Amino acid sequence: MYPQDYRYTRDHEWIKVEGDLGRVGITDYAQKQLGDVVFLELPEVGRSLKAGEQFGTVESVKAVSELFSPVGGAVVEVNGALAAKPEVVNHDPHGKAWMIVVRITDTGEVGALMDAAAYAAFVESEAK
Repeated sequence: MYPQDYRYTRDHEWIKVEGDLGRVGITDYAQKQLGDVVFLELPEVGRSLKAGEQFGTVESVKAVSELFSPVGGAVVEVNGALAAKPEVVNHDPHGKAWMIVVRITDTGEVGALMDAAAYAAFVESEAK
């Protein structure tokens, strides 16, 4: 259910690491909890983030939730297509609905994140 080559946070963000870049989005579990996504606020390219720092918000018919960076780094790309079609988050959260790409400053931070099996167990424990 959760891509094996991604890493996950307790805030339900994922990161797919490709060299020194990390593509970030929210998990399928997160989008199901939110319901229909209607708006996203994402950062500007060039913004520096610390691990755990808020980088934007996602608004759904149910709630507004903050988005947190899994790692520290500079934002090098933002998925502008989500502004026009935020509902993609509900249909393809681990693919086309990526939100930002960061140039990772400390790759050691990635190792502190959960792998797919640990994240699945975490989600199951939260559902209880």
